[in-house]
Amino acid sequence: MDAGNAVVDAIRPLVDSTHRAGVLGSIGGFGGLFDLKAAGYQDPILVAATDGVGTKLKIAAEFGSNKTIGIDLVAMCVNDLVVQGAEPLFFLDYYATSRLEPAVARDVLTGITAGCRQAGCALIGGETAEMPGLYAPGEYDLAGFAVGAAERDKVLPRNVQSGDIILGLASDGAHSNGFSLIRGVVTNRGLKLTDPAPFATTQTLGEALLTPTRVYVHACLAVTSETKAFAHITGGGLVENIARVIPAGHRAVVDKGAWVQPAIFKWLAEEGGVAPDEMTRTFNCGIGMIAIVAPDHADQVTKALSECSETVYRIGQVVIGPADGQRVEITGIDC
Repeated sequence: MDAGNAVVDAIRPLVDSTHRAGVLGSIGGFGGLFDLKAAGYQDPILVAATDGVGTKLKIAAEFGSNKTIGIDLVAMCVNDLVVQGAEPLFFLDYYATSRLEPAVARDVLTGITAGCRQAGCALIGGETAEMPGLYAPGEYDLAGFAVGAAERDKVLPRNVQSGDIILGLASDGAHSNGFSLIRGVVTNRGLKLTDPAPFATTQTLGEALLTPTRVYVHACLAVTSETKAFAHITGGGLVENIARVIPAGHRAVVDKGAWVQPAIFKWLAEEGGVAPDEMTRTFNCGIGMIAIVAPDHADQVTKALSECSETVYRIGQVVIGPADGQRVEITGIDC
């Protein structure tokens, strides 16, 4: 308990750095308070999302670098909010371990607060749990919970139809999905996390794999009015996630040669013997978010996203398709 109290005291300035309009009070109570009216909403719909980081946690623990894994946690949650047109408002975390190590916990919370600042949401609470016997010594687990809001008439997706253009926003690597497979490839090849990354010679393998998930909130919110749908490309890859926003009777045709895939994916495909169709169902393959827009808005949205420091590709189109058929068709070759 003393260690837990020490962590709370140490992170209080970090938590305070995430405050935004609508936050009431600070951490330490039984629950966090948020005032939607003070945040400027008139007729809001609340949107909630929860997620974790998966076995990427094993990379962080084994490499002894825990300062960015919290960014992954926040990104996985808030990117799921913004695709529905919602602005992330606040975030709560769950940190569980065998025995609390204050230095590790502070590093994790440093990443969480950094992710919250990137997303413009407040960290208003959380839970730290010690569970010896459930977790092995030195292990920890993370879960996050985010709540956002959108005005009722701004909720996405809306009116996706044939002819709409699919824009892809570049990812920063594997983000937080497929790490069980990644770890298997690393083990099978006899690599160490301290070795130079085979696909990024200026980094160690551990540094490259721990590149945090990109937070797309600022860019997506800048073009919500002109966008019909977003899809966050997480578990299930391009195929499963784009399908979520394609209406019945339509399909998305995506040209895999329309963007340059980061070298990590080519390395995984070759070293892991992963077939192309499995790559697009497991990894983001270089596209972390997609936006579907009307043809006459494509250039405008591309320009706005680029001004938000996103790399944007025109990767496909929505077309009429069989009602009971595959809703995402991947064409082309790796580029």
